[in-house]
Amino acid sequence: FKNIQPHMETRSRRVGGANYQIPFEVRGQRQNHLTTMWFVAACRARKGMSMQARIALELVDAYNGQGAAVKKREDVHKMADANRAFAHFART
Repeated sequence: FKNIQPHMETRSRRVGGANYQIPFEVRGQRQNHLTTMWFVAACRARKGMSMQARIALELVDAYNGQGAAVKKREDVHKMADANRAFAHFART
């Protein structure tokens, strides 16, 4: 699951009448929870086969750095990277 685990995510915060997506580091149990949720969602999104086959294929895809769960992690990281300019709001 290391290829699915997120290291950064964005959280919405209201500052001065505007909402900002502020990047935060993901740690511990939240990291494991997001990994599991994304993996299960990716498995459920595959249609036309048994759940055992879906899990097996998603595991192989995750190992190879492909698949829906890995794409979700990359999208979350891209969002956090794009909003680095607002990181200073996290400290206040």
